[in-house]
Amino acid sequence: MSTSQYETFEAYDPYGAPGAHGGGGAHGEQGVHDAHAVPGVHDARTQGYGMAYGGDTYRPAYEVSAEAGTRVSPTGQAQAYASAPSEPVLPRQSERVPEGGAPEPGVRAVVGRRATRRRKARYSQRPDSTVRRLLPQALVVAFLAGGTTAFLAKDKAIELTVDGRPRVLHTFADDVTELLADEGVRVGAHDVVAPAAGAALASGDEVAVHYGRPVRLTLDGQPREVWTTARTVDGALNQLGVRAEGAYLSASRSQSIGRAGLALDVRTERTVTILADGRTRTIRTNAATVREAVEEAGVTLHGQDTTSVPQAGFPRDGQTVTVLRVTDGKEVREETIPFEVRRTPDPTVFEGTEVVERPGRPGLRRITYHLRTVNGVRQKPRRERSEMVREPRAQLVKVGTKPHPDSVKGADGLDWHGLAVCESGGRPAAVDPSGTYGGLYQFDTHTWQSLGGSGRPQDASAAEQTFRAKKLYTKRGSTPWPHCGARLHG
Repeated sequence: MSTSQYETFEAYDPYGAPGAHGGGGAHGEQGVHDAHAVPGVHDARTQGYGMAYGGDTYRPAYEVSAEAGTRVSPTGQAQAYASAPSEPVLPRQSERVPEGGAPEPGVRAVVGRRATRRRKARYSQRPDSTVRRLLPQALVVAFLAGGTTAFLAKDKAIELTVDGRPRVLHTFADDVTELLADEGVRVGAHDVVAPAAGAALASGDEVAVHYGRPVRLTLDGQPREVWTTARTVDGALNQLGVRAEGAYLSASRSQSIGRAGLALDVRTERTVTILADGRTRTIRTNAATVREAVEEAGVTLHGQDTTSVPQAGFPRDGQTVTVLRVTDGKEVREETIPFEVRRTPDPTVFEGTEVVERPGRPGLRRITYHLRTVNGVRQKPRRERSEMVREPRAQLVKVGTKPHPDSVKGADGLDWHGLAVCESGGRPAAVDPSGTYGGLYQFDTHTWQSLGGSGRPQDASAAEQTFRAKKLYTKRGSTPWPHCGARLHG
């Protein structure tokens, strides 16, 4: 039995052929004889390593080199060959290795054959020792293989897309919630996760997280706040179901929406009918106000022109707007203000007699009216302002309270009724066409006042007029009535 620790390594025979690397075959003996033909080679019964049948083919790749050399063929001829890479120098081999060079070929052949005989003897004597030595190693390898299999079974390849950014990762998470927690991805009430949180994971699955974004949307004049997971204005419109064809947008459809959101004004296209100047115009518009829609229809508003609905209002789909042509004007009118009559009692005046102390005068007011004509129809005037031109002046009247005398001596028996009928037709308030004479007896004002009367005679009562006439008769007779005086005597 050999005592060299390297002999087991040298004894490895992958093919198990007795004549490959040594033994008592004919080719082996021939190789020994051929080896003796080489000067300086010791007697040996085995061929050198790598000589017969191309040598030992089990060589690690990192030990292969392209060293050029010669070898002795089984027939004893020297042949050029690419030698196997240099083996580690063994202690027994190193005795024959010249300084600075490779061992002599004969030496390798002798050493190799001796080692082969010792190895075969060792394996034939102790076959169970190798099994006992390799069994623990096999168990360790089996254990590691099982653990690796379990390890690989838990590992999953997942494609995680967060807000449009995909990446492939390996994870041991069992479901989506655990995966997001492991990756530090936090989701809120307005965020969307697909598949849903809690869904089981398998290798090859795809998980997408879409963050919610607030949009302060004003749609056709109605403001509201909505949430969307779209990352562009166009995507948000599609997600919210807003018809954008022909609509006005305050932001570009390709504009991105950040996590903070944005304000978006959308005015969809609507059908509006405009009635103006006897014509009907129907248009498609996304105007923000009624006035803009009217102008888009080719109708111009002038001066006080207006519309049937507020011009600043939002035009609704299917709405009809009537244009009102307005003409404004002004009119000034003067109104008379009547005066009041103030009466005061006067004991110097006979009862039934009223004397105008100061005649009244009416006042005057100037009023301005606003006139409007709409589509040729004049509207009711509207009072704008009023100003006083002249204040009215009250009329002052004295009312007699003095009792009438019973009679006038020398005139009581005369026909005063006949005289009154002849002069005035029996009317106390009668006035002649010239305005000089008045009353039953047609007194002029001077004569009337000389008899104690006040004011005008036609304003006095019939009894007072008769009393004053009697006094005049006692002074002048019937002369004051040249045509009708004869009536006094019947």
